Amino acid sequence: MNDREFVDTNVLIYAFDRSAGEKRDLAAALLERLWSERSGCLSLQVLQEFYVTATRKLRMPPGDAARQVERLGKWTVHRASFEDVISAIDLHRRKQVAFWDAMILRSAMKLSCQVLWSEDLGSGQRWDSVVVRNPFLCSEPTSDH
Repeated sequence: MNDREFVDTNVLIYAFDRSAGEKRDLAAALLERLWSERSGCLSLQVLQEFYVTATRKLRMPPGDAARQVERLGKWTVHRASFEDVISAIDLHRRKQVAFWDAMILRSAMKLSCQVLWSEDLGSGQRWDSVVVRNPFLCSEPTSDH
């Protein structure tokens, strides 16, 4: 099996943002690679955030956003449990990370992802077995950086 890589909402949004320039190109290339390798992972939280942000910020028609959520739902998707919420609260309190970021981290950990692609968390930080990578700081969107 290929190494699993988790994608945060902000990276997904950039891939669809026509005004994002190079960030759009880098995010789209990353998603394309993850599709071809079948290594992309996300969570229900990411899918929900994507829908809301795509329809509000990008003004994507709701039907188009829903189709993208359905398409992305074919990746490995983490469905948070009560225990995941409690663990995220603990991570939030112990490490002073924002709660919603702690939920993202928890999902990446639960799916045994090696990489979490995000612009919001510190690139290079390690959380258990998960390393945060910012695809916009890399020369190309691979997990080898």
